[in-house]
Amino acid sequence: MITVISGTNRRASESLMFARKFVDFLQEHGREEVKLLSLESIPHDWFHPDMYEKEGQTESLITLQDEYITGADKYLIVCPEYNGSIPGSLKLFLDACSVRNYATNFRRKKAALVGVATGRAGNLRGIDHLTSIMHHMGAIIMPAYLPISRIGDLMEEGTILDENTLSVMEQFVINFLAF
Repeated sequence: MITVISGTNRRASESLMFARKFVDFLQEHGREEVKLLSLESIPHDWFHPDMYEKEGQTESLITLQDEYITGADKYLIVCPEYNGSIPGSLKLFLDACSVRNYATNFRRKKAALVGVATGRAGNLRGIDHLTSIMHHMGAIIMPAYLPISRIGDLMEEGTILDENTLSVMEQFVINFLAF
């Protein structure tokens, strides 16, 4: 199974639009089950001081982790730029998942990282940061990142229209499936 993570809890985010398009490409070109985890739609009842203790983990977090993280073989993470790095909600979610089943969540599993930004660097700094986090947790990161810049210019009414961007995204998925 491949889990695509839209890495922000912001409502109606552009990251989610890109994540959905990656799901489409993965389903079109691959044979594995693909699931989309949007951080905007997850409950946050697990955000409390006891979340770092196994006994303090809520049922909602355990369910999310079992469905989207522990059972996945690969991850494609769409990460928007927040203050030159990754969204706190993504870091918090990864931290929460590191308490239970740490050795089976990300260790020796493959991940592809996509940065999206309204600016011109496509969140490269954030993707570097996320790479360090994922390496620490044992993931194998696909060597080629995909930074997507000036995303506001690529879309209209929530649809990615730029043919060059769509072509690059599709090729990235093909490469990821072969990784």
